[in-house]
Amino acid sequence: MSESSGSALPAGRPSRQPFVHQETLSLDSSCFSSPPVNFLQELPSYRSIARRRTTILSRDKQSGTLLKPTDSYSSQLEGGMTENLDSQSIRKYALNISEKRRLRDIQETQMKYLSEWDQWKRYSSKSWKRFIEKAREMATHLELWREDIRSIEGKFGTGIQSYFSFLRFLVLLNLVIFLIIFMLVLLPVLLTRYKITNSSFVLIPSKGMDIQCTVYPISSSGLIYFYSYIIDLLSGTGFLEDTCLFYGHYTIDGVKFQNFIYDLPLAYLLSTVAYLALSLLWIVKRSVEGFKINLIRSEEHFQSYCNKIFAGWDFCITNRSMAELKHSSLRYELRADLEEERIRQKIAERTSEETIRIYSLRLVLNCIVLAVLAACFYAIYRATIFSQEHMKKEIDRMVFGENLLILYLPSVVITLANFITPTIFAKIIHYEDYSPGFEIRLTILRCVFMRLATICVLVFTLGSKITSCDNYSCELCGYNQKLYPCWETQVGQEMYKLMIFDLIIILAVTLFVDFPRKILVTYCSSWKLFQCWGQQEFAIPDNVLGIVYGQTICWIGAFFSPLLPAIATLKFIIIFYVKEISLLYTCRPSPRQFRASNSNFFFLLVLLIGLCLAIIPLTISMARIPSSKACGPFTNFNTTWEVVPNTVGTFPSSLQSLVYGVTSEAFAVPFFMIICLVMFYFIALAGAHKRVVLQLREQLSLESRDKRYLIQKLTEAQRDMRNRLD
Repeated sequence: MSESSGSALPAGRPSRQPFVHQETLSLDSSCFSSPPVNFLQELPSYRSIARRRTTILSRDKQSGTLLKPTDSYSSQLEGGMTENLDSQSIRKYALNISEKRRLRDIQETQMKYLSEWDQWKRYSSKSWKRFIEKAREMATHLELWREDIRSIEGKFGTGIQSYFSFLRFLVLLNLVIFLIIFMLVLLPVLLTRYKITNSSFVLIPSKGMDIQCTVYPISSSGLIYFYSYIIDLLSGTGFLEDTCLFYGHYTIDGVKFQNFIYDLPLAYLLSTVAYLALSLLWIVKRSVEGFKINLIRSEEHFQSYCNKIFAGWDFCITNRSMAELKHSSLRYELRADLEEERIRQKIAERTSEETIRIYSLRLVLNCIVLAVLAACFYAIYRATIFSQEHMKKEIDRMVFGENLLILYLPSVVITLANFITPTIFAKIIHYEDYSPGFEIRLTILRCVFMRLATICVLVFTLGSKITSCDNYSCELCGYNQKLYPCWETQVGQEMYKLMIFDLIIILAVTLFVDFPRKILVTYCSSWKLFQCWGQQEFAIPDNVLGIVYGQTICWIGAFFSPLLPAIATLKFIIIFYVKEISLLYTCRPSPRQFRASNSNFFFLLVLLIGLCLAIIPLTISMARIPSSKACGPFTNFNTTWEVVPNTVGTFPSSLQSLVYGVTSEAFAVPFFMIICLVMFYFIALAGAHKRVVLQLREQLSLESRDKRYLIQKLTEAQRDMRNRLD
């Protein structure tokens, strides 16, 4: 045995043989018919590595390079750690306390051989990292609704907790948007109006425009009728129309301070660009982690099964009923996965006739979906036109309810469409023969498109009415000045009404539907009708679509109504407490639960779609539709965007050349090519990381095969030993 093992060792290394008891030696030789080295060479992982080394060695010999022997894993780990001690904290390593103390001693020993400058840099870096960690710990205690969200997480799991965390994110986002608009637009105006600073308004100079375009009659009927204040408060008309809530209030060219003139039109436009860019960057930043997790989980179906079985439990749950619900949710997910496997197998076995039949059926059903969407959009279009044509009547000709219905007719039609279409889509999807997971995703996407597209239809309908004239020439002012003397304010009023009506609907459904339903189901449970009706489910996707709908309204309306983000902030705060009370006392969680990572990514994806849809009408209104000549800071500009080239024209000639060069095609084409190269680099880097992940998965598989092989050999050795003893 010693000869064989000595011959198997590499040349140049001394053969060290420890003292081994004779019984152990005889056991090893009897149990394993080959020497120890040959036994290790039988492991599956060793064979795989040997094949790879043979391939690499032959390749390196052809290229003129040689392979160097590698050290042991522990030495590599220690060397890598000692090299990275400067950049990473010892706390990040998965080691026991003794190993961390040893590494800390090594770190302190290395510090003695550094220069004073290097020592100061290392100590300052440590102090800064410690300060950042303490600041983050303090920030966690200052989080909004921290205890409430933790309580919800403990009772209902991370899926519902992610909804309330998403609602908190929207509160903070709208608060930051309001602060941006307040600092750039409202603050200079308020400081001047209330004489807080030594400043004055710069009035907009007249450029010889027709006086008919500058007429802006503001209704004052709210002072006559007792219910006019309620109508004005709900619709944004009357006493609210000429306040800082709407665009028409800011009819000044700038604010003159002691040393400079504050350009209000430019600040107004920059505030809009700033809050849209901030929203985009913030959403993308938060969605990166969820995208990574979803990308990893979508790699392999077997991994999905393992995650659900071995890592699917939510350890934040402390309530027994929620634990039972989580059990049923995991069973539902496993059944859904098995159903998807069955459908994939069914698709693979599907004949050409069946394929043609199912695709024809899907084509017909999608045509029905498009017809439903078209009908909803046409209803919104007709309701908007009817409301705009009749809202100019004298208020004394209409009763209170009729006037309010005319004002809120587009909002009512949009709300009815949002309630009816999800039910229709849920019925249609069952006949399209999709997998359960894809059914949910497709239904949600259709509902997202329905909810968000209705806002765009409303805005585009208003835009068509603004730029079209029936028996009146629009050439004088560029828009329908007779019906829309300050069209930006009237668009802001429509967004304001949508925001208020959405809040009223949420409160009404909770107070007059959810609470009575809970009472009837609880105290009249013997009635079969109420048993079939059941308790209201807290459906996460529906609630998310509702608040994303409100946020999209805020993004579109913030340009036309600068205080709308503040109203949205208050609205989402109210919704948080209303939904929390509804969840705790009237609703039950949905059996189709969402993981927190999946939920966060889905929420942010829907929010990003809403932001993209909000940017489209804003861009068209600022770049294509002529600005009002009777109100607002852009009365002397043909369009809102025209303030940018006018401002660039006031720059020095060298700076103008730089700006024109950056915005020219000569700069745009190379910049686009560089961006493409950077994108290709990251794509290649992602491919390399994916290959590393595949190798690590293969390594894990080989390790499991090694364990099975060793257990098999150990079992055989124990069996032979028992036979020999018998």
